Amino acid sequence: MSIDLSHAAAFLRSHARVLDRRRFQALVTGEDADRRAVIDALDAYRNSDGGYGWGLEPDLRAPESQPGAALHALEAIADAGPATSPRTTMLLDWLDSISLPDGGLPFALPIADPTGCAPFWVHADPAESSLQITAAVAAQAYRAARWDRTLADHPWVQAATRFCFEAIRRIEDQPFAYVLSFALQFLDAASDAHPEAAELLDRLARFIPSDGALPVEGGAAGETVHLASEPGRPLRQLLDPRSVVDELDRLERAQQPDGGWPVDFASYSAAAALEWRGYATIAALTTLRADERWPSIPNELA
Repeated sequence: MSIDLSHAAAFLRSHARVLDRRRFQALVTGEDADRRAVIDALDAYRNSDGGYGWGLEPDLRAPESQPGAALHALEAIADAGPATSPRTTMLLDWLDSISLPDGGLPFALPIADPTGCAPFWVHADPAESSLQITAAVAAQAYRAARWDRTLADHPWVQAATRFCFEAIRRIEDQPFAYVLSFALQFLDAASDAHPEAAELLDRLARFIPSDGALPVEGGAAGETVHLASEPGRPLRQLLDPRSVVDELDRLERAQQPDGGWPVDFASYSAAAALEWRGYATIAALTTLRADERWPSIPNELA
């Protein structure tokens, strides 16, 4: 069993946005210039307020800065490390400016033109804090802070951390799949700076199924969140070792005949359907590389 990097590269050249093509290049070469190019590619989605929009979240195509776009920006920045950018702090400043009094982020801000936007973004309450989006964004901020330690001390990160800790402590019943997944990712990422995160990880462990697969209630047919974790991280210790191997095997087998990876959820525009596949391809390759599931890099890609 092996992935075909040349085929994946061809898929990305044919179908993916520039950002994901840059992320693939950085993943293959590891060169500083390619890592910096990932951060530079984010500028196409950046607004003057310091936030990001313009479809960086594929199902949220409006130009306004949004928490969902901040999630994708911080994820790309974290994966580009050790390259860093002063614009990351500006993004955290923007997140601080839109946070609600309890420290949480609204799931989405008002959208002037909903064309191509998923209903769950359009109809979100901008006055209600969301554990799902706050945990998701804060997790990526902590990952980016591995390369720039000042980020973890930013006021927004500290306020979001307090909000997430308090909201997670209140969880008594099985959470929605995406809420659980992002809460676990947040606690895993925050555990380096906050010992109490490990305690809360243990608290949520009772909701993790043996195979690490979380069916999405109300989602598309077969839509499932597969819990992923980096080797050596606290979340990995909560997952059954056999299920981790099975998930990596599944991910390897999931490469499609066109070279890319599929998604199992609905998209809300033709552009988003393609862009999600490019994103999913990078996510799969990143996970497989972290677990040393990569073949030798072909000469034409080196």
